[in-house]
Parts: sequence; structure tokens; C-alpha cells
Amino acid sequence: MTTKRFAFLMLFLPTFAFAQNHSGNHGSVPSDYAGQETRLIKSLSEDDLEEIARGGGWGLARAAELNGVPGPTHLLELADEIGLTEQQRADIEVVRAQMLSDAITAGERFVAAEQSLDAAFQQGAPDADMLERLVAEAGQARSALRLVHLNAHLLTLSLLTDAQVSRYSVLRGYSDDPCATVPDGHNPDMWRSHNGCN
Repeated sequence: MTTKRFAFLMLFLPTFAFAQNHSGNHGSVPSDYAGQETRLIKSLSEDDLEEIARGGGWGLARAAELNGVPGPTHLLELADEIGLTEQQRADIEVVRAQMLSDAITAGERFVAAEQSLDAAFQQGAPDADMLERLVAEAGQARSALRLVHLNAHLLTLSLLTDAQVSRYSVLRGYSDDPCATVPDGHNPDMWRSHNGCN
């Protein structure tokens, strides 16, 4: 930037700053957190608590889901469209039931850890050692909960064909439908067969 341009900009910065701070709110900007101070546990919304309590995924399995490794719940919801066999459905249901059971248990531990951290601040400021312990416990509990969900995705992968995994990705909106068009240079019958097209 040239010296002249810099000097020119500097002339307008005070005016810009003044306008920003005098827009009718006298410099006070409400926090995005306003209203959350009434939560039972400040770091978790009511929706968060409900999803964790029922063993829901809470977005913890995105590393698997968005990288092509399906989860049991959505697989069962899309069973007909994906073409799951009765045996696959039964096996995936076993994975799902275990995931829900483990997720509810791990979720209870995570919520309790967050509640302890929240309570420490409600009662005043925790000392450094206590804070480190509470944060570590909450972090470990969240990691354990995340592991439950990611592991369930891994367990389902071995139960599926490549074509079913591809179909899942299409149905969930993560990739284009390979059955819609056959790329140039490919044998149409072979392409459709390899991609599980009907």
C-alpha cells in the first residue's frame, strides 16, 4: 500500500470507529450467548440434552458419515432404497441397539461432567487444579461418547456392499447418482452392475 493511500485511509478510520460505537446502542453489543444464562447446564441447550439422553448422534459421527461410512440409524431408515437384505437389517439393528445403549450411558457421563464444570463456576471460580480436572473429565466423557457413534459407523461398513455404500451417499445428498448417467468410455451394462443400478 502506498503512503498516500495509507494516509487517506487513516483520515476516515476515526469517523468509521465513531459511527460503529454510536449507532444507538452506545457501544454495547448484546452477546450471542444472551439468554443462555438460564440453561440448566450453560454449555448444553435443551435440544442437546434431549438428543444426548435418547442416544442421538449429536453430530459426533460426521468424520465417518461425511467420508462415506454410513451409520446404522440412517441405514435402517433407508433400508428399502438401499436394498438391504433381511440379514443385513438384522445385523445392523444389533449394531444400532448396542450403539444406543452405549451412547445413553456415555451421554449420561458426559452430561454429568459438564454439569460438574458448570457448577464449579456457579459456586465461584474453581482453582487451576480443579479446573484442569473438570475440563479433562468433560473432554474424556465427550471423547467416549464420540467413539461410540464413530465405532457404530465402522461396524456397519463391513455389512454393506460397495454399491450400497454408494447408494447411501447419494440418498443422503453427499454425492451425485452414478446411475443417472454412464460416463463416456464405460460399458453401460458393466457400469450399472458395478454401481448397483437397477
